[in-house]
Amino acid sequence: MSMRGTTDRPSTVLGRQLGDELRRYREAVGMSTTEAAVALDCTKGKISRMENGRVLVRTPDVVALLHAYGIDDHATHERLTVLTRAANRRRRQGWWHQYDSVLGDAYRDQIEMEAICDCIRTYQVLLVPGLLQTEEYGRAVTVASRTWQTPEEIDQFVQVRLARQKRLTGDAPVKLWAVLAEGVLHQQVGGPSVMRDQLSHLARMAKRPNITVQVLPFSRGAHSGMFGPYLLLSFPQMASLDLVLAETPTGNMWMEQEPEVARYRALFDDARTGALPPEESLTLIQRIAKEY
Repeated sequence: MSMRGTTDRPSTVLGRQLGDELRRYREAVGMSTTEAAVALDCTKGKISRMENGRVLVRTPDVVALLHAYGIDDHATHERLTVLTRAANRRRRQGWWHQYDSVLGDAYRDQIEMEAICDCIRTYQVLLVPGLLQTEEYGRAVTVASRTWQTPEEIDQFVQVRLARQKRLTGDAPVKLWAVLAEGVLHQQVGGPSVMRDQLSHLARMAKRPNITVQVLPFSRGAHSGMFGPYLLLSFPQMASLDLVLAETPTGNMWMEQEPEVARYRALFDDARTGALPPEESLTLIQRIAKEY
């Protein structure tokens, strides 16, 4: 199978975000793609590919375009420079490419974003977050999804989940803050023994300095987080690069615009303030683990 050239690679989340930013600034000054191409001394097609996130964008090109659009403030230049560097991380540098046969674009994007973010906040309704799953729990979830059919595919996807977890324990581990609805602790994924091991593992991981786990108890009643799980990913240096991954049964959806991201920040704040404190959550997790 031939490898695609870098210029033809699929869009990544940050590549699309960078392209959207460049398009927005161009349109704000009423400049056409043809005029932008003249300013950059390139083809109109290149401008279109940059704005669609289809090519790696060089930092000097971003700076030149911002000057052409009359955007000279330091904060904007710094923000887009950071975004450009993040977007240019090549997918083929990641360990996950050996599992391409079992990864869809959305999940591949998720792994790539986890590899470069410094903080993950997640709210889960029925499942332990993938970063905190045991192998047998993850296998039971994978089988139940019916997305992967053969034993080989299932094994490979489980290995992907386990490999992702190295972000929690390696050099410069990512910070993880997980709020779990109490139903996560009672949904018997894989049976009682799998759940006992899973909750014991969850309790151990919750003691790590970079991991916070809270449980939102049934007694809280109706709340704003009842309508679905999500991940909120933050990146070093620039809070404005925050991304949200909303999880659905038919596929995950990225949300990249600031008003959308702000809404999920507020949802997570509601969830964490309504949840039990970490110490009480740990006690509850350990108690339910013993009941299994």
